[in-house]
Amino acid sequence: MKKMLGEERRLQILAQLKKSNTPITGTDLAKFANVSRQVIVNDITLLKARNEPIIATSQGYIYMHQNQLYQTVERTIPCFHTPEDAKDELMVIVDCGGTVKNVIVEHPIYGEITASIMVSNRHDVEKFVQSVNDTQANYLSALTGGTHLHVISAPSVEILDLIEHNLQKKGYLVIDQ
Repeated sequence: MKKMLGEERRLQILAQLKKSNTPITGTDLAKFANVSRQVIVNDITLLKARNEPIIATSQGYIYMHQNQLYQTVERTIPCFHTPEDAKDELMVIVDCGGTVKNVIVEHPIYGEITASIMVSNRHDVEKFVQSVNDTQANYLSALTGGTHLHVISAPSVEILDLIEHNLQKKGYLVIDQ
């Protein structure tokens, strides 16, 4: 297979992302284009610089179509739990119909650190947690003793309220004192 060059490759990557309903890994895109994964990372950066709505998640890259961008509401929700409860916390959110877009922690040296998660269902959560376990990585919340924020999107405010209610029942929601 012939190696794709520059702009042609970026257009093909964009086409692949636009037609996919699931995330595509950098490795899969690299195989498709017959280039290294690092070339794909650079291409994605260039496409994002052109304001293409591409999100990097732990499962791969996703193209956010216009209908996905405007049919949801978002809320930043403060949470606290142990690393052992991370999977349960994520399951509570997706079981209510929410999408966990990211995690944010406040580091004493680096300031705010944000990482994309983009999990919307139990399968996504299982894959995310398995990835953390396979790499023996720590959750970002380990840097702050368990305290963190999630930006959560959902189809309605009522679903966001339900998510907060269920997180509070589990003891994961940080409440103003």
